[in-house]
Parts: sequence; C-alpha cells; structure tokens
Amino acid sequence: MTATLNTTIIQNASSSTPNITLDTVGNAAFGGMPYGASSFKRNRIINGNILIDQRNNGASVTASTTGSDVYTVDRWSYYVTQASKFTVQQNAGSVTPPAGFTKYLGFTSSSAYTSVSTDLLVGFQWIEGYNVADLNFGTANAKTITVSFWAYSSLTGTFAGSVIGTNGSAFRSYVFTFSLASANTWTYITVTIPGDTTTFSYNTTNGQGLALSFNLGCGSNYQTTAGSWSSSNYYSVSGAQNITATSGATFYITGVQLEVGSVATPYEFNPYSDQLAQCQRYYQIGSAQMSSYGVVSNGFSYFVPLQVSMRVAPTYSSTFSYNLNCSSGTVYSASTVGAVHQVTITSTGQVAFSEQYSASAEL
Repeated sequence: MTATLNTTIIQNASSSTPNITLDTVGNAAFGGMPYGASSFKRNRIINGNILIDQRNNGASVTASTTGSDVYTVDRWSYYVTQASKFTVQQNAGSVTPPAGFTKYLGFTSSSAYTSVSTDLLVGFQWIEGYNVADLNFGTANAKTITVSFWAYSSLTGTFAGSVIGTNGSAFRSYVFTFSLASANTWTYITVTIPGDTTTFSYNTTNGQGLALSFNLGCGSNYQTTAGSWSSSNYYSVSGAQNITATSGATFYITGVQLEVGSVATPYEFNPYSDQLAQCQRYYQIGSAQMSSYGVVSNGFSYFVPLQVSMRVAPTYSSTFSYNLNCSSGTVYSASTVGAVHQVTITSTGQVAFSEQYSASAEL
C-alpha cells in the first residue's frame, strides 16, 4: 500500500525555518540547500560577492565608452549609448554591506539625464555558454532558474533587470522587476524565472551564453512587459526607476546568484583563491623579469606562462622596462596558456628587462 503526502514544506514544530521545501518540478531543498536540482556548481555568477577587482583595485570608473561592453570589477561590465552618465566602483559610497559580505558593486548617477527611446544604459555579467549548457534553454527540457541578490538604492519603487540569451546573431530575454520600499537599506531579492522552452540555439560553448543585467537608464526601445520570454534584447519595463535620471542617485548590489531550481539558496561562497582563478580565465594581470645573454642579430624571445588557462587566446597589453642592452618589447604570439614575447637587442651581451602585462579573454 502506498500513500501520497501533498505538501510543499516540511518543518519541525520548534523550527522557525522549513526543514524541507519542495518545488513543482521535483526538486527539494534541505535546510535551504538544494538536492536534485543540479549536479553542477550552484552559482553560475562569478564574483557575485564583488570581491575581485583586478583592473581598478577599488577605484571609481566613469562609464565613458559607448557602444561596447566595458569591464570594471571582475566579470561585471557596463554598456551605454550615452557617455559619462554614471560611475562604477567596488564599495562606492562606503556603506556597510549586508552581513556576511565585505564588498558590493556600486553605480552612481553623474547627472540628471532623461533617457530617450534609443538609450541603453545597463550593468551586467555575461555567463560563458559552457556554464549554462545544462539549463537546456531553447528546448522542451529547459530548467527553471532563480536569481537572488542584495540591493540598495537611494531611490525607492520598482526596479528592473533581465536575463538575456544569445546565439551570436539573435537574442532572447526575460525581464523581471523588484521593489525597494526603503531608501538606503539593503533588501534581499529573489526572482524565479521559468526556463525558455521556445526553440532557440543558445550558445553552449565558450562564447556568450546568458547575461544577467540590471537597468540603469533604458529607453522605451528596450522596455517590455515583465514576466515572459521575448525574441529580442529587452532590459526594463515602462515606469521602472532609472538611476541616471536623478543626479547622485545610487544603486548597489552584492551576493548575486543565478542557480537551477525555484528556491533561492544561501549565497555560495568560494575560497578566495578559487574565485580569483575563475576570474583569471577571463582577465589576469602579471609580470615577468628576464636577465640573459643576447645577440643583436637574433633578438631575444621568451615564453611567459599564464596563471590559469584562459577562455581563448587573450589580447595582451604590456609595459616594458629596459634595463640593459634591449628595447622594443612585443607580444609575438599568444595562446590560452601563455605567450611568446620578444625584445630587440641593442648591443650583444647581457640583457635585462622587466614587463608588466594584462591579458584579456572577456566574453
């Protein structure tokens, strides 16, 4: 004889939180931790606690470059059609983060700007296709996901974000909204999003897979109704707060997580070394020093290994310091694991130089 217990929560009578929570697709969360939802790492967002900032080391960045993705704090970027409408900074404003966190990503409006219909001003993170392939988006087996984060703003009301998917030539998007009832107060937000079952060839390799974005000042061309998948790249809804419309307005986030299932679980922290290595797959900085014998007619070549293997062969930016009998340093060839560098020998004999480099393989 079998019996069915129809319930969604099992909770000890003396407990203030559920011991087991069941969702509608057969997943269970035990004490807030999921079982059966995914065999993959839970959080698909990298640096969701904003701990790593290799490029700027906490300095403020003005969103001055239009028409392309610009990375600031590791893995986080902005896209704007209007220059210098906001700044981006790790721990902008120096407020106290939520308990358990030490860093947050801050956007601060630089002026009172009214967006026109074609304006797109967003902050976001692209997730590599390999890291969302198991979601099965674009098929009948698409999995439900839940986005969770802490948000803080000098403004109150309705805010908007979106999940964007691409195959390199077309987009799919799901716009969501959330409310901040109190100004300058950290609020925990959770949003559950059904998997996209519309046939679409989401990228599932090492290119752009999904993006999680937050609206900062989108015009009407990028607005739609929240709560369903669309065949375009939408980022907001009509009437949502644009922080760029108010001079000095702020919007901060931390503890950002995107995971499989309909239950938001506690933020998945990583050891610092692991989180840094995850970021270094896309961007890393380093140095090299060399002292050796060189011949004028031959020049001098040397290999610099990268700290972790990168997503693709990176683009290098190098600064050389020439100490003895050499000049004109260049990167000759690059791969995902390192690069051959060259310097010109000015006099046969002992050569000495050093190099500071950055290597970028961003999405």
